[in-house]
Amino acid sequence: MGLNALRRPARPHVAAQPPAPDRTLAGRYTLRDVVGRGGMGVVWTATDRLLDRTVAVKEVTFGVHLDDGERRVLRERTLREARTAARIDHPCVTHVLDVVEEDGRPWLVLEYVPSRSLQQLVDEGGPIAWDVAARIGLDVLAGLEAAHAAGIVHRDVKPANVLVCPDGRALLTDFGIATATGESSITTTGAIIGSPSYMAPERAHGGRPGPPADLWSLGATLYTAVEGRPAFSRPEPMATLMAVVSEPPAPVARAGPLEPVLRGLLAKDPAERPTPAGLRDQLQAVLAGRSPAPLRPPPPAPAGAPAPHPVARDGERVQRFDAADLATLASASVQALGTVARDARDQVHHLAERHRERRAGRGPRPEDGARTASRRDASPEPTHRWRFKRRWIVVPTLVVIVVLLAVAAGLFLLAASELGWL
Repeated sequence: MGLNALRRPARPHVAAQPPAPDRTLAGRYTLRDVVGRGGMGVVWTATDRLLDRTVAVKEVTFGVHLDDGERRVLRERTLREARTAARIDHPCVTHVLDVVEEDGRPWLVLEYVPSRSLQQLVDEGGPIAWDVAARIGLDVLAGLEAAHAAGIVHRDVKPANVLVCPDGRALLTDFGIATATGESSITTTGAIIGSPSYMAPERAHGGRPGPPADLWSLGATLYTAVEGRPAFSRPEPMATLMAVVSEPPAPVARAGPLEPVLRGLLAKDPAERPTPAGLRDQLQAVLAGRSPAPLRPPPPAPAGAPAPHPVARDGERVQRFDAADLATLASASVQALGTVARDARDQVHHLAERHRERRAGRGPRPEDGARTASRRDASPEPTHRWRFKRRWIVVPTLVVIVVLLAVAAGLFLLAASELGWL
């Protein structure tokens, strides 16, 4: 049964209609133009009438098939966490200036930064150079460290949420599904929300996200930047999430010296990923022209590796995965691990049998081919006869010959001495 057949049908949800331009929120922020849309809302440019400046306003819609109870929980948490995110003051993070609530929806007022998202740059211009990606990675890492120091895990680091300014500076934006460490689950039913292509394996397993999850997402983001495609793109969101959990990333072709950095960041085990300080050293080494020390050896290149999967945009959008989806994912992961374990066990048994055959003196010879193997399997008796002959005939005969040669040599030396030859 395919993963699509295991997905429960989504509950219908009618998204709120976007407000008309020139609407004023909280008597202060006049909406102008839509500059972006995503799975969690719509971003507008607006005018702050009090301070006479341009700001960005994000209407958080939660248009991801949530029920009323989950929508209420998310609204309350978004308001609370937006106020927490407003404490982050770092040049590599878009500042949260205000948060208001109208029509039962949160509206985040953000610093307006003339820029384009990393996703737009890749979509319109193709993969970017590895050194440019390394500089962007350093900026996003600095922003993540500031957020983590404030007790906030972003949980949706991806190219669409990385803004690149004309001068090359990068900023991390959109803390729409961020969580403060120590908070309760994001929904009331055990579901998780995120972009499958950029969701860390521990999140897919239902674990509590921490700073290492954001670093994994940063690795997936940089991979997309230099390769022009996600590392785990599959046609369906659940298939993408399955690949994140159980498969290695697609081989890189353009990463250059960034390859060991990406490999370390995309480790399945959070303990194997670099620390922020270690990642900074690696990225700086790349920019300085030094080869960063890999955290672990590269995996062997698979023979006849399949072609990369086509880019699936669903893997880049925010998706909702119910508890039933996660149970299906866990079951499929266990089955995959069981298959790997069985293959490993069979390989060990095969190697052990080969070793026993060599020790028995009947290892397969390439020139004999299949005939040798079938003859050996059909009649094992000659091997036993050879062992008997070697033990009771060949070895004693050789010993006797050696003794006789020694005696003959001794007699020859004695005769030569008596005759004065020596």
